Amino acid sequence: MPLRERVSNLNRVATLVREFDFVGLQEVDSGSIRSGFLDQTEYLAHRGDFPWWFRQVNRNMGRIAQHSNGVLSRICPEQVHEHKLPGLRGRGAVLVEIRTSEKPLMICIMHLALGSRARMRQLAYISDLVAEHPWLVVMGDFNCALDSVELNHLIDNTHLKLPARVLKTFPSWQPKHKYDHILVSDQLTVSEPRVLEQTHSDHLPISVRIELPEGTCIRQGKCRPVTLLPDGSSGTES
Repeated sequence: MPLRERVSNLNRVATLVREFDFVGLQEVDSGSIRSGFLDQTEYLAHRGDFPWWFRQVNRNMGRIAQHSNGVLSRICPEQVHEHKLPGLRGRGAVLVEIRTSEKPLMICIMHLALGSRARMRQLAYISDLVAEHPWLVVMGDFNCALDSVELNHLIDNTHLKLPARVLKTFPSWQPKHKYDHILVSDQLTVSEPRVLEQTHSDHLPISVRIELPEGTCIRQGKCRPVTLLPDGSSGTES
């Protein structure tokens, strides 16, 4: 809703995410009446000092609402692949390719449907999309627990591994459910999984630290416009 405190809330979110290198956002607004016609992903990028950002509008309701996924990054990607997920309109995934001295690091951000049948179709689509990538991170609002049939279908058909620590994230004021996950391929090392006790949303945010195999470094260059596959919203430079 268009609350008077929306900008001060966004400023607190920007302070929260500033310590991270890569941030996936779900249910951000890309400029409508409910956000004061403010692109929240762009605002968080500038306020949080991220040199690169990307938005994916999944449900465009004109002036009423612009439901989106967002990405903030201190690492300039090589490519961004934007995907509309199966099922009713309004769900999407963003696949970001980070260049390293060895294999590319692929990071997939998503927001899945509420229904289990739709989630099964969506995670089957994601499985086909990411299975060939050995260095992989899949994260977002899955709207299902780790023991769900649909999420285990993803695990069984990829080299992703279940997190060592299960984090309760919903609802943020009294978390009982484990709906938000960061899944990482078995060739990457994960440490410091944690829930961030910040109730700026109905979900609590989660974070992990990821290490590439020894001797691998990220190829970091000057931020520039990236290649989009397929054509869609554009990433921008600061």
